[in-house]
Amino acid sequence: METITEKTVDIEKVLRSKMGPKARWVPGFAVNWLKRIAHEDQVNDFLWQARNLTGTPWLLACLDFLKVKIEVSGAENLPPKDDGRLYTFVSNHPLGGIDGVALGSVLGQQYDGRFRYLVNDLLMNLPGLAPLCIPINKTGKQSRSFPAIVEAGFQGDTHILMFPAGLCSRRRDGVIRDLPWKKTFITKSVETRRDVVPIHFDGHNSNFFYRLSNFSDKYIKKVNVAMLFLADEMFKNTGQTFHVTIGRPIPWQTFDKSKTPAEWAETVKEQVYKLK
Repeated sequence: METITEKTVDIEKVLRSKMGPKARWVPGFAVNWLKRIAHEDQVNDFLWQARNLTGTPWLLACLDFLKVKIEVSGAENLPPKDDGRLYTFVSNHPLGGIDGVALGSVLGQQYDGRFRYLVNDLLMNLPGLAPLCIPINKTGKQSRSFPAIVEAGFQGDTHILMFPAGLCSRRRDGVIRDLPWKKTFITKSVETRRDVVPIHFDGHNSNFFYRLSNFSDKYIKKVNVAMLFLADEMFKNTGQTFHVTIGRPIPWQTFDKSKTPAEWAETVKEQVYKLK
Protein backbone atom coordinates (compact mmCIF):
# COMPACT_ATOMS: atom_id res chain seq x y z
CA MET A 1 0.00 0.00 0.00
CA GLU A 2 1.24 3.46 -0.94
CA THR A 3 2.01 5.85 1.86
CA ILE A 4 1.53 9.59 2.17
CA THR A 5 4.66 11.37 0.97
CA GLU A 6 3.57 14.95 1.58
CA LYS A 7 0.97 16.41 3.91
CA THR A 8 -1.74 18.56 2.36
CA VAL A 9 -2.85 19.64 5.82
CA ASP A 10 0.22 20.46 7.91
CA ILE A 11 -0.51 22.24 11.20
CA GLU A 12 3.14 22.99 11.93
CA LYS A 13 3.54 24.54 8.48
CA VAL A 14 0.43 26.65 9.01
CA LEU A 15 1.76 27.89 12.34
CA ARG A 16 5.07 28.84 10.74
CA SER A 17 3.33 30.69 7.91
CA LYS A 18 1.14 32.61 10.35
CA MET A 19 3.61 33.23 13.17
CA GLY A 20 7.01 33.14 11.52
CA PRO A 21 9.95 32.54 13.91
CA LYS A 22 7.61 32.83 16.89
CA ALA A 23 6.04 29.47 15.94
CA ARG A 24 8.94 27.64 17.61
CA TRP A 25 7.76 28.96 20.97
CA VAL A 26 4.41 27.20 20.68
CA PRO A 27 4.54 24.29 23.17
CA GLY A 28 4.63 20.82 21.69
CA PHE A 29 1.51 19.78 23.59
CA ALA A 30 -0.38 22.71 22.00
CA VAL A 31 0.78 21.72 18.52
CA ASN A 32 -0.28 18.12 19.12
CA TRP A 33 -3.64 19.31 20.43
CA LEU A 34 -4.21 21.37 17.27
CA LYS A 35 -3.27 18.38 15.13
CA ARG A 36 -5.75 16.22 16.99
CA ILE A 37 -8.57 18.80 16.77
CA ALA A 38 -7.90 19.27 13.05
CA HIS A 39 -7.74 15.47 12.58
CA GLU A 40 -4.56 16.05 10.60
CA ASP A 41 -3.74 12.37 10.06
CA GLN A 42 -7.29 11.35 9.07
CA VAL A 43 -7.75 14.29 6.72
CA ASN A 44 -4.42 13.64 5.03
CA ASP A 45 -5.28 9.96 4.77
CA PHE A 46 -8.47 10.80 2.87
CA LEU A 47 -6.78 13.40 0.67
CA TRP A 48 -4.15 10.83 -0.29
CA GLN A 49 -6.75 8.16 -1.03
CA ALA A 50 -8.71 10.63 -3.18
CA ARG A 51 -5.68 12.31 -4.75
CA ASN A 52 -6.75 11.36 -8.29
CA LEU A 53 -10.31 12.65 -7.89
CA THR A 54 -11.65 16.15 -8.43
CA GLY A 55 -15.04 17.83 -8.46
CA THR A 56 -18.18 15.78 -7.87
CA PRO A 57 -16.38 12.39 -7.64
CA TRP A 58 -14.18 13.90 -4.89
CA LEU A 59 -17.27 15.10 -2.98
CA LEU A 60 -18.87 11.65 -3.23
CA ALA A 61 -15.65 10.02 -2.04
CA CYS A 62 -15.60 12.39 0.95
CA LEU A 63 -19.13 11.35 1.95
CA ASP A 64 -18.17 7.71 1.52
CA PHE A 65 -15.06 8.17 3.67
CA LEU A 66 -17.22 9.65 6.45
CA LYS A 67 -19.92 6.99 5.91
CA VAL A 68 -22.46 9.81 5.52
CA LYS A 69 -25.74 9.25 3.68
CA ILE A 70 -27.99 11.93 2.21
CA GLU A 71 -31.78 11.69 1.84
CA VAL A 72 -33.27 14.23 -0.58
CA SER A 73 -36.87 15.47 -0.63
CA GLY A 74 -38.17 17.77 -3.33
CA ALA A 75 -35.68 16.65 -5.97
CA GLU A 76 -38.40 17.37 -8.52
CA ASN A 77 -37.93 21.06 -7.70
CA LEU A 78 -34.38 21.05 -9.08
CA PRO A 79 -34.49 22.86 -12.43
CA PRO A 80 -33.70 20.63 -15.42
CA LYS A 81 -30.06 20.72 -16.43
CA ASP A 82 -30.83 21.45 -20.06
CA ASP A 83 -33.16 24.44 -19.72
CA GLY A 84 -30.39 26.84 -20.69
CA ARG A 85 -30.67 28.94 -17.52
CA LEU A 86 -28.43 29.54 -14.52
CA TYR A 87 -29.57 29.44 -10.89
CA THR A 88 -28.49 30.50 -7.42
CA PHE A 89 -28.85 27.75 -4.82
CA VAL A 90 -28.97 28.96 -1.22
CA SER A 91 -29.06 26.93 1.98
CA ASN A 92 -28.87 27.21 5.74
CA HIS A 93 -25.46 26.20 7.07
CA PRO A 94 -25.91 24.04 10.20
CA LEU A 95 -22.68 22.05 10.10
CA GLY A 96 -19.96 24.11 8.43
CA GLY A 97 -18.47 21.20 6.49
CA ILE A 98 -20.50 18.12 5.63
CA ASP A 99 -23.47 20.25 4.53
CA GLY A 100 -21.34 21.94 1.89
CA VAL A 101 -19.93 18.63 0.66
CA ALA A 102 -23.36 16.97 0.63
CA LEU A 103 -25.17 19.75 -1.22
CA GLY A 104 -22.31 19.97 -3.69
CA SER A 105 -22.64 16.26 -4.40
CA VAL A 106 -26.38 16.64 -5.05
CA LEU A 107 -25.94 19.58 -7.42
CA GLY A 108 -22.84 18.10 -9.01
CA GLN A 109 -24.71 14.95 -9.97
CA GLN A 110 -27.76 16.87 -11.21
CA TYR A 111 -25.79 19.35 -13.32
CA ASP A 112 -22.76 17.32 -14.37
CA GLY A 113 -20.48 19.37 -12.15
CA ARG A 114 -21.61 22.73 -13.58
CA PHE A 115 -21.83 24.57 -10.28
CA ARG A 116 -19.40 26.57 -8.20
CA TYR A 117 -19.01 27.31 -4.50
CA LEU A 118 -18.37 30.81 -3.24
CA VAL A 119 -15.78 30.02 -0.56
CA ASN A 120 -12.75 31.48 1.16
CA ASP A 121 -9.07 30.85 0.43
CA LEU A 122 -8.76 28.02 2.95
CA LEU A 123 -10.78 25.51 0.92
CA MET A 124 -8.80 26.31 -2.23
CA ASN A 125 -5.96 24.34 -0.61
CA LEU A 126 -7.88 21.10 -1.12
CA PRO A 127 -6.91 19.90 -4.62
CA GLY A 128 -10.07 17.86 -5.16
CA LEU A 129 -12.32 20.77 -4.22
CA ALA A 130 -10.46 23.59 -5.95
CA PRO A 131 -12.01 23.02 -9.42
CA LEU A 132 -15.45 23.70 -7.89
CA CYS A 133 -14.35 27.04 -6.46
CA ILE A 134 -14.20 30.38 -8.25
CA PRO A 135 -10.62 30.78 -9.54
CA ILE A 136 -9.78 34.35 -8.54
CA ASN A 137 -6.08 35.27 -8.66
CA LYS A 138 -5.33 31.58 -8.96
CA THR A 139 -1.77 32.07 -10.15
CA GLY A 140 -1.08 35.41 -8.50
CA LYS A 141 -0.07 36.29 -4.98
CA GLN A 142 -2.88 38.76 -4.38
CA SER A 143 -5.52 37.84 -1.86
CA ARG A 144 -8.81 36.49 -3.18
CA SER A 145 -11.22 39.26 -2.24
CA PHE A 146 -14.76 38.04 -1.67
CA PRO A 147 -16.38 40.78 -3.82
CA ALA A 148 -14.20 39.66 -6.73
CA ILE A 149 -15.15 36.02 -6.11
CA VAL A 150 -18.84 36.94 -6.08
CA GLU A 151 -18.58 38.99 -9.26
CA ALA A 152 -16.70 36.27 -11.13
CA GLY A 153 -19.12 33.62 -9.92
CA PHE A 154 -22.29 35.37 -10.98
CA GLN A 155 -20.82 36.49 -14.31
CA GLY A 156 -19.70 32.91 -15.02
CA ASP A 157 -21.54 30.16 -16.88
CA THR A 158 -22.19 27.80 -13.95
CA HIS A 159 -24.80 27.57 -11.20
CA ILE A 160 -23.84 29.06 -7.82
CA LEU A 161 -24.12 27.41 -4.39
CA MET A 162 -24.07 29.82 -1.46
CA PHE A 163 -24.49 29.81 2.31
CA PRO A 164 -25.68 33.42 2.77
CA ALA A 165 -25.09 33.39 6.54
CA GLY A 166 -21.35 33.12 5.91
CA LEU A 167 -20.78 31.31 9.22
CA CYS A 168 -22.36 28.06 10.32
CA SER A 169 -25.50 28.16 12.46
CA ARG A 170 -25.49 29.18 16.11
CA ARG A 171 -27.72 28.08 18.97
CA ARG A 172 -29.44 31.02 20.61
CA ASP A 173 -32.14 30.60 23.27
CA GLY A 174 -32.16 26.87 22.56
CA VAL A 175 -32.85 27.29 18.83
CA ILE A 176 -30.31 26.35 16.16
CA ARG A 177 -30.51 28.83 13.29
CA ASP A 178 -28.31 30.75 10.91
CA LEU A 179 -27.15 34.24 11.70
CA PRO A 180 -28.75 36.93 9.47
CA TRP A 181 -28.34 36.19 5.78
CA LYS A 182 -26.31 38.64 3.74
CA LYS A 183 -28.08 40.32 0.82
CA THR A 184 -25.46 39.55 -1.86
CA PHE A 185 -27.32 36.59 -3.32
CA ILE A 186 -30.40 38.76 -3.81
CA THR A 187 -28.68 41.69 -5.52
CA LYS A 188 -26.52 39.50 -7.75
CA SER A 189 -29.32 37.09 -8.67
CA VAL A 190 -31.47 40.03 -9.78
CA GLU A 191 -28.57 41.58 -11.65
CA THR A 192 -27.82 38.36 -13.54
CA ARG A 193 -31.45 37.19 -13.76
CA ARG A 194 -30.95 33.96 -11.86
CA ASP A 195 -33.90 32.38 -10.08
CA VAL A 196 -33.12 31.39 -6.49
CA VAL A 197 -33.55 27.78 -5.33
CA PRO A 198 -34.01 27.48 -1.53
CA ILE A 199 -32.60 24.42 0.23
CA HIS A 200 -32.90 23.26 3.83
CA PHE A 201 -30.24 21.01 5.36
CA ASP A 202 -31.30 19.26 8.58
CA GLY A 203 -28.40 18.75 10.98
CA HIS A 204 -26.62 20.10 14.05
CA ASN A 205 -23.22 20.24 15.69
CA SER A 206 -22.35 19.27 19.27
CA ASN A 207 -23.42 21.10 22.42
CA PHE A 208 -19.75 21.92 23.01
CA PHE A 209 -19.52 23.66 19.64
CA TYR A 210 -22.53 25.86 20.32
CA ARG A 211 -21.25 26.85 23.76
CA LEU A 212 -17.84 27.67 22.33
CA SER A 213 -19.20 29.60 19.34
CA ASN A 214 -21.47 31.71 21.54
CA PHE A 215 -18.57 32.46 23.88
CA SER A 216 -16.32 33.33 20.95
CA ASP A 217 -18.94 35.54 19.28
CA LYS A 218 -19.46 37.43 22.52
CA TYR A 219 -15.97 37.77 23.96
CA ILE A 220 -13.44 37.04 21.18
CA LYS A 221 -15.12 38.77 18.27
CA LYS A 222 -12.04 39.28 16.11
CA VAL A 223 -11.20 35.57 15.93
CA ASN A 224 -13.67 32.81 15.02
CA VAL A 225 -12.30 30.30 17.53
CA ALA A 226 -15.15 27.87 16.86
CA MET A 227 -13.92 27.41 13.28
CA LEU A 228 -10.90 25.53 14.63
CA PHE A 229 -13.27 22.77 15.71
CA LEU A 230 -15.19 22.33 12.43
CA ALA A 231 -13.07 19.36 11.35
CA ASP A 232 -13.66 17.75 14.75
CA GLU A 233 -17.41 18.36 14.37
CA MET A 234 -17.30 16.80 10.93
CA PHE A 235 -15.78 13.60 12.24
CA LYS A 236 -18.29 13.52 15.12
CA ASN A 237 -20.97 13.23 12.45
CA THR A 238 -19.37 10.17 10.87
CA GLY A 239 -21.97 7.56 9.94
CA GLN A 240 -24.93 9.94 10.13
CA THR A 241 -27.81 10.27 7.66
CA PHE A 242 -28.84 13.83 6.82
CA HIS A 243 -32.04 15.06 5.22
CA VAL A 244 -32.05 17.71 2.48
CA THR A 245 -35.23 19.44 1.31
CA ILE A 246 -35.28 21.38 -1.94
CA GLY A 247 -37.92 24.07 -2.43
CA ARG A 248 -39.41 25.50 -5.59
CA PRO A 249 -37.31 28.07 -7.47
CA ILE A 250 -38.14 31.68 -6.63
CA PRO A 251 -38.24 33.88 -9.77
CA TRP A 252 -35.69 36.68 -9.63
CA GLN A 253 -38.46 39.16 -10.48
CA THR A 254 -39.92 38.43 -7.00
CA PHE A 255 -37.23 40.56 -5.41
CA ASP A 256 -38.73 43.94 -6.24
CA LYS A 257 -38.60 47.34 -4.54
CA SER A 258 -41.32 46.44 -2.01
CA LYS A 259 -38.51 45.27 0.31
CA THR A 260 -34.83 46.06 0.63
CA PRO A 261 -32.38 43.37 -0.55
CA ALA A 262 -31.56 42.64 3.11
CA GLU A 263 -35.27 42.16 3.88
CA TRP A 264 -35.66 39.88 0.87
CA ALA A 265 -32.65 37.84 2.09
CA GLU A 266 -34.35 37.29 5.46
CA THR A 267 -37.61 36.42 3.66
CA VAL A 268 -35.85 33.68 1.69
CA LYS A 269 -34.17 32.51 4.88
CA GLU A 270 -37.59 32.10 6.53
CA GLN A 271 -38.81 30.14 3.48
CA VAL A 272 -35.82 27.82 3.84
CA TYR A 273 -36.67 27.04 7.47
CA LYS A 274 -40.30 26.40 6.53
CA LEU A 275 -39.07 23.59 4.25
CA LYS A 276 -38.01 21.56 7.31
